[in-house]
Amino acid sequence: MEAVNNNIKGHVLVVMAPTGSGKGTLIKRLLAEYTDIKMSVSCTSRAMRPNDVEGKDYYFLSRTEFEDKIAQGDFLEWAEFAGNLYGTLKSEIIPHLSENNLVLLEIELQGVENLLQLLPRKHITIAYIESGGWDVLKARAIARADISEEDLKKRYERYLIEQEVKPSADVIIDNREGLEEAYADLRKTVIKALSKCK
Repeated sequence: MEAVNNNIKGHVLVVMAPTGSGKGTLIKRLLAEYTDIKMSVSCTSRAMRPNDVEGKDYYFLSRTEFEDKIAQGDFLEWAEFAGNLYGTLKSEIIPHLSENNLVLLEIELQGVENLLQLLPRKHITIAYIESGGWDVLKARAIARADISEEDLKKRYERYLIEQEVKPSADVIIDNREGLEEAYADLRKTVIKALSKCK
C-alpha cells in the first residue's frame, strides 16, 4: 500500500480490544468528555441490523460498492472479517489530520498493519484494552445474552486474532479491576496523544 504524503499534523489513536472488553463503554465516555476528538465512521459490506444508523454506526455499502472504492484507492485501510469487508475512508481521516486533530479509530489487526504502512509511526498511538483471558470474556458474553456455540467459536477465533496486536501496542489499558481505573488510564493516553497534535 502506498504511503499517504499529505501534510499530516494531527494524530491517530487506535483503540483495540476483544469483544466484551468494555471498549465501547470507555470510548463513549471518552467522546462525551473530549468533544473535539474526531471519531471515524467506518464502511462495511455487512447488512444493517435493526438498531444500526447509517452514517453513525457505519456507512453501509454493497460488496460491489465496497470493492469499487478499494479499486479507486478510497480507503486508508480495509480488512475482511467473517466474510464481510470493513474499511476506513481516507476522507474520514486525512482532512482531520491535516487540520491538526486527534482521530480515534477502532480497526482490526489487519487494518492496523495497513495503517502502519500508510502513516508515519510518530502520528499513531495504539492502545490495547486488557480485560482478562478468554474465560472472562466468554462468561461476559454468555451473561449478556443467549449465544450459540457457533457464535462463541467465532468470538474465540476473533479473540485470538485481536490478541496478536497486544505486543505492538504503545499502551495497555488494564480493565480487569474496573472501568474507573481503565478510563483514568485511557484518559492519560488521550491527553498525551492530544499533546502531539500541537
